[in-house]
Amino acid sequence: MKILIIGGTRNLGPSLVDRFLKRGDSVSVFNRGITSNVLPRDVKHLRGDRTIPEQLRSAVPGRDFDAVIDTTLYKGGEAKIAIEIFSGHVGRYIFISTGQVYLVREGLKKPYKEDDYAGPVMPPPLQEHRYDYDNWIYGADKRAAEDAFAAAWEAKRFPYVSMRLPMVHSERDHYHRIEGYLLRLRDSGPILLPEGEDPPVRHVYGEDVVASVEKAIGNPMASGRAYNICQNEILPLTEFLRMLSELANAELRIQHVPRAVLERHELIPDCSPFSGTWMSMLDNHRSIEEFGMSYTPMAEYLRRLVEHFGRNLSSEIPGYRRRGLELQLAKNPL
Repeated sequence: MKILIIGGTRNLGPSLVDRFLKRGDSVSVFNRGITSNVLPRDVKHLRGDRTIPEQLRSAVPGRDFDAVIDTTLYKGGEAKIAIEIFSGHVGRYIFISTGQVYLVREGLKKPYKEDDYAGPVMPPPLQEHRYDYDNWIYGADKRAAEDAFAAAWEAKRFPYVSMRLPMVHSERDHYHRIEGYLLRLRDSGPILLPEGEDPPVRHVYGEDVVASVEKAIGNPMASGRAYNICQNEILPLTEFLRMLSELANAELRIQHVPRAVLERHELIPDCSPFSGTWMSMLDNHRSIEEFGMSYTPMAEYLRRLVEHFGRNLSSEIPGYRRRGLELQLAKNPL
């Protein structure tokens, strides 16, 4: 098969490249070439910025692909350009979407099913509430992209598949979320959590996302449909942290602090990424029933990540730079 990956060098990208090369597929990658990642010699590297339509258009003139996997599409306008460029030139267009398309909907209850998508969208938060506003924009923009693909499917059977993801954990997570918790366990100080809260955690392992993409490409009935991709387990955050601490052979210390204090010091979500208020929870039954997905148990993929970061853990990540303030608040949460 001829595969094009748009993006391809962060988080999911290298695993997607590796998976399809091992299958014997012809793999091309289109990106700006900014992220420091050396692509395998067998990969054809197409350089350009997908937000500049002419660069994407000029990189793939007349090329036909069995599948395009788009990991860096965020807005409705970008979806319309992709539809224009690849119509008649792609067998399956995999759009990496997000569970946040549900979080901007009004009146939904977790866990969200694919059929919960349709309906009214809540108004945007005030722009001065930057964290909420940015997350609303992200979900609303991804919905605009999904809507563009759905319209193209209805109008001319553009063969897209939308893959809705929660937080994705991998060895290359550029948000460093698991690493942030491990650093706090390693320094023996407490992990600060909002007082009175123990949110449920239901995320996904990156390798399972890669497997779902492969299954979506191979499923003739997937076009024009959306799939929630997530692990089976639902754990309270404190239970997740207990599991992580046991795998890391570290003592777990938790300090509860009023959310208002953490927000005033702008420590949420850095001090506890899974305590953010914009965290989706998905129902994965459709992917299991239609793709035959078998999700890696959380304990197993956390073991792999702990082993990996045990060899590569560095305190030079953005979410850990204000750890000193966290430790001060643990002593005096004012």
